[in-house]
Amino acid sequence: MFTGIIESLGNISDIRPAGTGRKITIQAGLDLSGTKIGDSIAIDGACLTVVEISGKKFTVDVSPETLSRSTLANARAGRRINIERALRLSDRLDGHLVSGHIDGTAKILYRRDLGGTLVFGFEVAEELSRYMIPKGSVAVDGISLTINTCSARGFEIAIIPHTAENTTIGLKNPGDWVNIETDLIGKYVEKFIKGENTEDSRQGGIDMDFLGKTGFL
Repeated sequence: MFTGIIESLGNISDIRPAGTGRKITIQAGLDLSGTKIGDSIAIDGACLTVVEISGKKFTVDVSPETLSRSTLANARAGRRINIERALRLSDRLDGHLVSGHIDGTAKILYRRDLGGTLVFGFEVAEELSRYMIPKGSVAVDGISLTINTCSARGFEIAIIPHTAENTTIGLKNPGDWVNIETDLIGKYVEKFIKGENTEDSRQGGIDMDFLGKTGFL
């Protein structure tokens, strides 16, 4: 589990095939002395497992599923990436609950500088936008951000100078693609309301009639 508060930037130093997936080696911009083999680290929002550590470099395995849903499929050596280590139970939850499981990608449509604050507009598939609401949370390349406005085909966010300077979002331009993880809670709520794949009495889903019968109305 992550918070979407980026700890450091890093650089991809090497990419090599690994069966149907890939191994990616990253030059980290943070101290890895407390990191061990098997730990989870989010790379541009994708939760990956550390399989090798050497000084300030670490290597992660990337599965075919992650490649199919994220921008890591087109990653090249030299690319700047966002790094966040897994949340500890004693940490503050400064961003929002982020699983590190990428839902898909979005294309940057525009970037506007409003006197230091950057405003980005994104095009996104409806299967992702359905979980977005104005003032809700979204993780863009692993960065916890607040949605300004949204529609069936896109959304807009504002980036303060600190975020632009300390994450890769400040390097992005129209035409670039980013990883998207939609709100974790929203997906679970939808699942419970629809009642899909359950074996209990709520197979038909939760509706106004059900709420009335169970005393919620």
